Amino acid sequence: MFYLIDVEDFIRVEPRLFGLPTREAVEQQLRESYTTHFDKELGMVVAVAGVSEIAEGIIIPGDGAAYYKSNFQLVIWKPEMQEIIYGVIEEITNFGAFINLGAARGMIHISQTMEDYVSFSKTNTLVGKSGKKTLKKGDACIARIVAISFKLGELKIGLTMRQPGLGKIEWIEEEKRKEKKVKEAPEKTEASKTKKTKKK
Repeated sequence: MFYLIDVEDFIRVEPRLFGLPTREAVEQQLRESYTTHFDKELGMVVAVAGVSEIAEGIIIPGDGAAYYKSNFQLVIWKPEMQEIIYGVIEEITNFGAFINLGAARGMIHISQTMEDYVSFSKTNTLVGKSGKKTLKKGDACIARIVAISFKLGELKIGLTMRQPGLGKIEWIEEEKRKEKKVKEAPEKTEASKTKKTKKK
């Protein structure tokens, strides 16, 4: 889930940025310090949306940097349990697949990729035994978050695609086409019955 949050913090601007106008130096330091930063409570910082206020700088003896009390906005992505996400397969392994979620990377265990017995092929693809579905690098998918952990400073996200409406985009579209055909079949049968009744 994405959030826009307001933050007030003292920003430590490094001496190498002193040649820039204050606002530009603070904004650049914010981008370098916060982008891709992950906080267990807040989530992952995707971008610095803007700086609204910057106070006078403070210099601390023995530290070459300057500190500016600033008010700014951050775009945060915080993964939520059971959240449905879109991503692209980044890597296939013999135990599953890694999916790029944009702000982070998730892992789908081989048993959670599809409703089938799945094997890892020599062409770096996951293949379903009976349905012959395949999953490879570059495939766009929809998955659900089923596990979130944060250990040793690293965010880990576990995903599943073994539920209706989830999986590779092509599988979902194919399922919709099948459902549409099933719904249309009884309507055609009823229409033909009506025509036969009128002929009598």
